[in-house]
Amino acid sequence: MRKIVLLCSAGMSTSLLVNKMRDAAKEQGYECSIEADPVRTAAEAGADADIVLLGPQVRFQVNKLSKQLSCPVEAIDPMVYGRMDGAALLKHVREVLDD
Repeated sequence: MRKIVLLCSAGMSTSLLVNKMRDAAKEQGYECSIEADPVRTAAEAGADADIVLLGPQVRFQVNKLSKQLSCPVEAIDPMVYGRMDGAALLKHVREVLDD
């Protein structure tokens, strides 16, 4: 089972996107846990994650977090984020993780 972590300023704005991603994962039969957390908890939230995704408002921290975490760290495409397109984001995650 994959662990996907979305980080934003407070962990609130990504919650809706998490729900959309969970729905898409269920439809696809993709076993994963998906959570939203504030970026200040990145070290603990991302410690055992398979991938960490950053909301547009904190995407400037990609390089910093990439050095701290042992998994891929990517910024969420602003268009995907704005549309709250959980299926598109899950597709991207699966491509990055080669699942």
